[in-house]
Amino acid sequence: MVEFETKNVKEITFGNNKFLEVALKSAKSENGETDFISVSKGFVTPQGQKRFKNALGFPAEADIRDKLVAALQEIM
Repeated sequence: MVEFETKNVKEITFGNNKFLEVALKSAKSENGETDFISVSKGFVTPQGQKRFKNALGFPAEADIRDKLVAALQEIM
């Protein structure tokens, strides 16, 4: 069985009721622990509840992180 733990999270709000959530998470199982980065898109309902629509996850390796940050900066 895999258990997930959120280690750190930042939320970016935009539009009327939309958000991006960028999080460092850990997947723990009997085989060990693996950290990964999750980028999720969602919205807030009129009742104030968060609903997630899409997510992207990838290993929390420095090389991948650095290339992602560089790519974002280059396209802007």
